Amino acid sequence: MKENRVLVDDARVVRWAGPLFVIFAVIMVPWTAYIAETLPARQFSPHNDVAWAGFDVILLVSLAATGLTALRRSPYLAMAATATAVLLVVDAWFDLMTTPSPQVIQSIVLAAVVELPLAAVCGWLALHTEELVERRIMLLVRRRDRR
Repeated sequence: MKENRVLVDDARVVRWAGPLFVIFAVIMVPWTAYIAETLPARQFSPHNDVAWAGFDVILLVSLAATGLTALRRSPYLAMAATATAVLLVVDAWFDLMTTPSPQVIQSIVLAAVVELPLAAVCGWLALHTEELVERRIMLLVRRRDRR
């Protein structure tokens, strides 16, 4: 199968990707501690509205891609669903962390009722894409055989 070739590929990029990303993760530990210690608790951002609207556009595109790839039972569903799950978790996190105190209950409810459950559905879709694609193939074969 063509898809499995990537898993056994011995190309230089593939050989170095694992160790390189582990090094990046290790470097992130002291960097995260430094950022947590040195950044101010409050920051005025002149483009806060553009940042959030832009993020929501990215989330919209990701949701649409997940929907379309699910409808088509596409093998790309796993990638779209994974990206969407990550964006939904990030959205929930930053909503909770940046919402003013009077509105924090609204952010908690939105995260608990919409964002995190939808992220879980996306995670399930990502893990079961191969099964969904096989079902799609079987449906197409049955449809062809009826003709």
